[in-house]
Amino acid sequence: GRGRQRGPPGTVRRRDAHLKLLRDQYKPRPHPPFLKEKSKYFKTRLCVQSLVDAPVYLILNLVFSGVSGSLIRLVTNYIRLNSRPQWALYQYHVDYKPQMESRRLRTALLFMHDKILGRTRVFDGCILFLPKKLEKKLVSLTRDGQNVVVTVTLTNELPPTSPTCLQFYNIVFRRLLKIMSLQQIGRNYYNPQDPIMIPQHRYTIMVWPGYTTSILQYESSVMLCADVSHKILRSETVLDVMYQLYEQFGEYRFQEACSKELVGVIVLTRYNNKTYRIDDIDWIQNPKNTFKKADGSEISYVDYYKKQYSTDITDLNQPVLISQPKRQGPPGITLGPICLIPELCYLTGMTDKMRSDFNVMRDLSMHTRLTPEQREQRLGSFMDYIQKDDNVQKELSDWGLQFDSKLLSMSGRVVPSEKIHQGGKMFDYNPQVAEWSRETRGTRLINPIPLENWVMVFIRRNVDVARSLLNTLGKVVNAMGIRMEKPLMIEVDDRSEAFLKKGLSKISSPCIFSWQVVCILPSNRKDKYDTIKKFLCVECPTPSQCVVARTLSKPQALMAIATKIALQINCKMGGELWSVEIPLKQLMVVGIDIYHDNAAGRKSIAGFVASLNEAVTRWFSRCIIQERGQELVDGLKVCLQAALKAWYAQNNCLPARIIVYRDGVGDGQLNTVVNYEVPQLLDCLKNLGDYNPKLSVIVVKKRVNARFFSRSGGRLQNPPPGTIIDTEVTRPEWYDFYIVSQSVRVGTVTPTHYNVVYDSSNLKPDYMQRLTYKMCHMYYNWPGVIRVPAPCQYAHKLAFLVGQSIHREPSLALAGQLFYL
Repeated sequence: GRGRQRGPPGTVRRRDAHLKLLRDQYKPRPHPPFLKEKSKYFKTRLCVQSLVDAPVYLILNLVFSGVSGSLIRLVTNYIRLNSRPQWALYQYHVDYKPQMESRRLRTALLFMHDKILGRTRVFDGCILFLPKKLEKKLVSLTRDGQNVVVTVTLTNELPPTSPTCLQFYNIVFRRLLKIMSLQQIGRNYYNPQDPIMIPQHRYTIMVWPGYTTSILQYESSVMLCADVSHKILRSETVLDVMYQLYEQFGEYRFQEACSKELVGVIVLTRYNNKTYRIDDIDWIQNPKNTFKKADGSEISYVDYYKKQYSTDITDLNQPVLISQPKRQGPPGITLGPICLIPELCYLTGMTDKMRSDFNVMRDLSMHTRLTPEQREQRLGSFMDYIQKDDNVQKELSDWGLQFDSKLLSMSGRVVPSEKIHQGGKMFDYNPQVAEWSRETRGTRLINPIPLENWVMVFIRRNVDVARSLLNTLGKVVNAMGIRMEKPLMIEVDDRSEAFLKKGLSKISSPCIFSWQVVCILPSNRKDKYDTIKKFLCVECPTPSQCVVARTLSKPQALMAIATKIALQINCKMGGELWSVEIPLKQLMVVGIDIYHDNAAGRKSIAGFVASLNEAVTRWFSRCIIQERGQELVDGLKVCLQAALKAWYAQNNCLPARIIVYRDGVGDGQLNTVVNYEVPQLLDCLKNLGDYNPKLSVIVVKKRVNARFFSRSGGRLQNPPPGTIIDTEVTRPEWYDFYIVSQSVRVGTVTPTHYNVVYDSSNLKPDYMQRLTYKMCHMYYNWPGVIRVPAPCQYAHKLAFLVGQSIHREPSLALAGQLFYL
């Protein structure tokens, strides 16, 4: 996912005759006046795309940086890595005769010769990295007493920007973190010596502060991206939870309750500071059972932990937890499951009950949601420690490396805020307020759908709540332009079966699709919600809206809640709320996301959502259920064909331009998306005959470590919505950019990273960035700007509903409606 080794930014290496022809057709665009002196911002990058009918297409893209908007000075969490002049890393291959299997013995044997190799080195058992070039190409080292010959051969002299050097930088930096007494948990490093205790609740929560780091080649130089991270630990072990569940459910339902509560949970074993995912519980084994060690001998779990970690196991009747390893073993060797003892496994993360506790989340956010100034201070202290610690500086100086003492300062651009169109009117809004519900209040919707045939289902004790909701809906829908008839009021018993059998049997008619069902649930029990949604999305396809009675019990908030419910009902029946100006004509926007369903055999659900009109206000939705853990979509061709067919039915033509936003993909899968998913889309378009639309595929990444701060009045704060960053911290081998689209009131805003992996539309970077920002305004479940384009969020909501509640593909009768909001 890091791309091939490239020349310096601003150059393109000739690959073959195709590139020469393409390069001759394009002329570099003139630099904008305000950036004439900063030509390094303008990049010529090579985008290699593997397609179906040809092995490789080389497309030359010029100037991937936009110019629109006003300039803004930013501070970011990137730190330059400097090396001494003429710095190089020397790579050696180490061979042993006779061959030795033990890596520890190979390392000890090689490092007996410090006078020749020096103490500054990195060795993985086969490849040796040194900061110096040995005098002889071939060095023979013989161990006294044994006929073992170690041959060290120089294989490569690597420049600072080599991909191998980037891996080496990260290895060296992990050494520095260990020198600083930080402990690795997962991919990040944390400080267990300075924990933050939150004991004022029923469950004591402990927060370990730490850092997430990575060193990569960016536009201008090699840089370290460092961000503050927190590891949330709980004082209770898995065995403590088992005791609680036994007291709550008794012996009869104990095992079922344990599996439901614990399978899928991430635990930490403090004896080695590693995290594991609980995949199963073995009720037959216990700590007295034995297992085979690597040398073939057998030992019990009790004796093993006593001997290996000096840890005593007190409960000898507890079951054993099973964790399946993610990594594959060496060729021909299958790694077996990892067995864990519940007493030694500490729970990590937050449960749903803890997240719903306002006091817990408030106390936790005080330590984890850092303001820009607090984050900058933490990172500054981190870099000061690196600069002042003698052991850290010695390690860096031995390798000829050095970090800047300050965070990187750079320029970004702020594009103008979008105007909201609703009911024939146009509204300006304040982007810093994060929503425009106040500006558009009392305004008619673009396409209000009459609420004629609808049902309100509730239990007996919620009769007053149902009447209050009905009366309030009657007050708010008139201003929206929605004509509301009196619903069919159905009072049922407090059972899931009653909602379905008695309540919904009355609407079974040939025109069932024109009905709308509103269910007032007595509680937020997931099983009851799942039963209703499965019936109304699969067996009896009907738009439905579920609301918990407790949500409607606050009179002062009922008007606002009823307004949101009315908007959701209108969307689920095919209505349109608001829009922004879309200059491109005949444009189809597609969103794709994946959700992993842990309940139904850990299936992967792919949500596919495509716009159906030029205003991008109506949507077509499909869902695909894939094999376990599969991230990349297999059925894109079927989904796109159905979406194009629906577009043609609406517009009597096919779209001239298709832009796909693909969410849920990491950097390591970018090439796979290009080689596997893009060909499916192109093959689908070819099968339609003489049809050749312009296609762009953009990967959307939300989990990024980059942070940007703007300075105002001498203080750091979050940059305003609409801030775009496409220089300095972007990658030289990618066509990528960052957008800060939403406004955040608490903590530090997280930008969204966009990577254009395929582009035949020839849109200017400014147009691509502005269109992406416009799409962040079109999510109908929130009257404001969200973090990702609306089709991505719609695809996520669809996949989440199927993976959490339905576990089956929804009925195609609902494909033209946002039934999953």
